Amino acid sequence: MTGKTTASKGHPAQKGHPASKGHPTPKGHPSPKEEPTPAPSAEHPPAAEHPPAAEHPPAEHPPAEHPPAEHPPAAEHPPAPEHAPEHPPAVPVDEPAATPKAEGTPAPEEGSPAPPAEPHPPAAEPEPEKPKAEPPSPPLSLAVEEVSENSVTLTWKTPEHTGSSVLDGFVVEFCKNGSTDWKAANQEPFLSMRYTIHNLAAGEKFHIRVKAVNAHGASVPATLEQPVVVREILQRPRIRMPRHLRQTYVRRVGDAVNLMIPYQGKPQPQVTWTKDDQPLDTKRVNVRNGEKDTIFFIREAQRSDSGKYLLTIRINGAEDKATLEIQVIEPPGPPQNLKLVDVWGFNVALEWGPPADNGNSEIKGYLVQKSDKKSGKWFTVLERCTRTSCTISDLIIGNTYSFRVFAENACGMSEKAAVTCNPAHIQKTKTVYQPEKIHPRDMLEPPKFTQPLTDRTTTRGYSTHLFCSVRGFPQPKIIWMKNQMEIREDPKYIAMIEQGVCSLEIRKASPFDGGVYTCKAVNPLGEASVDCKLDVKGKV
Repeated sequence: MTGKTTASKGHPAQKGHPASKGHPTPKGHPSPKEEPTPAPSAEHPPAAEHPPAAEHPPAEHPPAEHPPAEHPPAAEHPPAPEHAPEHPPAVPVDEPAATPKAEGTPAPEEGSPAPPAEPHPPAAEPEPEKPKAEPPSPPLSLAVEEVSENSVTLTWKTPEHTGSSVLDGFVVEFCKNGSTDWKAANQEPFLSMRYTIHNLAAGEKFHIRVKAVNAHGASVPATLEQPVVVREILQRPRIRMPRHLRQTYVRRVGDAVNLMIPYQGKPQPQVTWTKDDQPLDTKRVNVRNGEKDTIFFIREAQRSDSGKYLLTIRINGAEDKATLEIQVIEPPGPPQNLKLVDVWGFNVALEWGPPADNGNSEIKGYLVQKSDKKSGKWFTVLERCTRTSCTISDLIIGNTYSFRVFAENACGMSEKAAVTCNPAHIQKTKTVYQPEKIHPRDMLEPPKFTQPLTDRTTTRGYSTHLFCSVRGFPQPKIIWMKNQMEIREDPKYIAMIEQGVCSLEIRKASPFDGGVYTCKAVNPLGEASVDCKLDVKGKV
């Protein structure tokens, strides 16, 4: 192997060569004419055979510079620079190393044309740009929900932007007023937007802030504007009894009673339940008291659980009380002493007494049924009868009937009924029709006007009517008069009487028709009259 052959002999730089024109030799790197190219050997293969580094930029920017002259071995690759140089070296990366020539090989003459340039391989596709690492924006609406003697509860809302990755959670930090030593309240980020900081010193002031965290870091913290004073906020005890529990709470025997009654007060109030001024029977009633409510629970209600329960909450001498009245009911027993009082015609009279057990509820009424001996079926004849007696009519003559009565309360009908001991037989009896004597009534009556005439005003050329009503027996004779002059057969006037209503029609009235009109009723028992005034106006 000879070292005389150089890259300038194998590939002399010619005018118009693309490598020499488009890629000038950068400063600080030896040109191909000045630096000898090492010949390939088994230990040191040519540099062009090594693939480019994975992080090199696209082919139009050569990924690495040539190693300096004092380190000629091509096997050791220098680290790829972070940015490609503005001007790549004169020798392209994709050109193979110069092949050594024999000493007798003549160099091309100056006037001879340059050998054709080797074609470049196609450029590699650019890798997609990685998303820019971006932390989330700060949480929104940071506020204090509750303060106790040793804790502070905070709430906030999700940040407007979660950054370039999924939100990992939130970190709550606090420090004393006047200090810059921020401490994390939670060790790991959490996704809840409500957090309570415990074990704070009472009476101290604390600054509190919350950060949103994702894979690329934490957001700018959202900080409370004012420091929070850790102290108990006193609040008088108050029971907030639900509306449906302000009246008697009714349940059936065997039903569960599960009631939640909220209350308020700070510090935590002392809750006490009593029934008839006695502690509750824990075998029957379970009570669980929370921070803001008390739960009253009975698994299977019995009538013995009925009564008034007193709820009392106390805080340092202040107290509030509320009464819960529970009524446990069941169906009533049957009525007592049902008996058949009387049977006449096709009617039967029954009587009974109220049930001995009303089921712990007021009796709303009774249901009465009948059954005839032929069919044996029961039919309802009365519902919700509020009395303890009744009369049953419209029975069929010749049939034999039995009767029974059920009691009813708010829970329903009694399971059993009271039944008559003896049946009622409706016998066929002979009746004699005796018509009622009607005494004749004296219907004679002198005339009397029940509706008088009223004054009227009409317009010239239009017809008008005068009305009045009269009664009397025998039917009175009606006489119409104008200005005390009887109106006889005159086609201008039409007089009528129907069912005691008298009417006089004046057709196409004129000013001459104005005056005082009189209606006079006469019969053998007397006479009566009424007057009115008619005014006829000219057309406007």
